[in-house]
Amino acid sequence: MNDHENEKFDKEQARRDLYELFAGITSADDFEKLLADLCTYTEVEQLAQRLLCAKLLLKGYTYNKIIEITDISSATLSRVSRCLQHGSGGYREILGKYPGDKSDG
Repeated sequence: MNDHENEKFDKEQARRDLYELFAGITSADDFEKLLADLCTYTEVEQLAQRLLCAKLLLKGYTYNKIIEITDISSATLSRVSRCLQHGSGGYREILGKYPGDKSDG
């Protein structure tokens, strides 16, 4: 009998494993390589766009200015804003710890 016959995909464990993997990556180059294989180019761009929008909202930019700068849809920008206001706090906490913005100084 095959050892793998009775295995079931555990979604919760898979998510925890993903988060642990992300947490262990210490190189931006390594993370870039993983995301290139894990996500489509468009998905990575959308993630980057959402992070930029969160940063701009935290800096006080208006919706119209953010849409002008990033070309994000108003629905997605609204979702980012809702997450900033009522979400888990991930944007604020993580962007506070890891700004990732080399252009500010």
